Amino acid sequence: MATIGTEPNGYRRVLFVAADGSRKTVRLGKCSERDAEQICRHIEALAATTIHGQPLPRPTAIWVGDVGDKLHDRLARASLVEPRVAVESTKLGAFTDSYLLQRAGDVKPGTMIVMRQARRWLVKFLGEGKAVASVTPSDADAYRAFLQSESRAKATVAKWCGYARHFFEVARRRRLISENPFSHIKGTVRGNPARRKFIPATDVQKVIDAAHDPQWKLLIALARWGGLRIPSEALALTWNDVDFHGKRFVVRSSKTEHHQDGGVRVVPMFPELEAHFHAVFAAAPEGSIYVISRYRDAAMNLRTQLVRYITAAGLTPWPKPWQNMRATRATELADLYPSHVCAGWLGHTEAVADEFYRQTTDEHFRRATEAARNPAQQSPAGDRRVPSVPSGVSTQTPHYQGNAVSCDVVQNGGLGALGFEPRTKGL
Repeated sequence: MATIGTEPNGYRRVLFVAADGSRKTVRLGKCSERDAEQICRHIEALAATTIHGQPLPRPTAIWVGDVGDKLHDRLARASLVEPRVAVESTKLGAFTDSYLLQRAGDVKPGTMIVMRQARRWLVKFLGEGKAVASVTPSDADAYRAFLQSESRAKATVAKWCGYARHFFEVARRRRLISENPFSHIKGTVRGNPARRKFIPATDVQKVIDAAHDPQWKLLIALARWGGLRIPSEALALTWNDVDFHGKRFVVRSSKTEHHQDGGVRVVPMFPELEAHFHAVFAAAPEGSIYVISRYRDAAMNLRTQLVRYITAAGLTPWPKPWQNMRATRATELADLYPSHVCAGWLGHTEAVADEFYRQTTDEHFRRATEAARNPAQQSPAGDRRVPSVPSGVSTQTPHYQGNAVSCDVVQNGGLGALGFEPRTKGL
């Protein structure tokens, strides 16, 4: 318990028992009784925190952040707070900069870019000099509303709010604040069906024809028929990863290397890929290591060039061009193979596939309505025989036609107009 003492000259002081059992004093100088009582309450809370390991009450955390340097120095000499040099880092700008510097060695470059983007917008809204302890849940709500008002994608808003919550959770763990003002803000990135589109194989073939370089043709094919993440997984491919005899290749994903499989998976060399692999191999100089050797500059924007090829093919660029080709492949494979096999080939969980990739297409509706018109051709309910492939029918991946249909449309509305990947966020 802290008490107030008054000296003969009118100067006041606060006496308290420290964690080691000794009595300590914080001199206040001349101040009113009311101010002394307020300071005494905060000193008592600080002492309780050091003795019992209790969380620092929010009002006291705010007070410590705003208190003048002279009194703060006296609190530090009494071992109630860290010296001002450390406290300055509790200003939002300095704190987030310091934290990102600490994480620079253990997060991937792509993740660090997103974290710095989230930090920049958070500090822009709240202010560089804003005390971390003074940020309130109302500030968090206002920040989210600000991001939404800027017409950003829902996934972007969710990701940046998620990192804001993470920054303040770090501050809470370090006992700079008692509560996380962003704790009620959901930062989960969800799939956006409105930006999901099924890309027919015929359209992709036109784009491949518009690209004159064999490596570019392979890049497009790897996205559409291999389901690879572009550019990271394609650029990681080496010729040692490609097994022409076994018709398969190894994919290494930096995005999922923290998973149990180390981010390594084996993908079939689907018929649509084989000719492109051979073409690039035939043109590769002797001793080449990487399959894709020409587009390895980190500053190169493969998306922009892909859009140029789409336009040159006489097509309208679709949203998220690389991701939607991967999503299209996930949809196709789900119709042909067990779900766990598809997830293994594409390098994501079944839950992620359902949330971000798989789509309902016009082809699904066509097959459903044709089955309804031809019930006699359906197998009996208990018949588990695998239908044989008729003579002359290709075993290549079928070419589905049409756009994806939002599941929300199917579930919540009529079956009228048919409409149509994830952030990484690096997903």
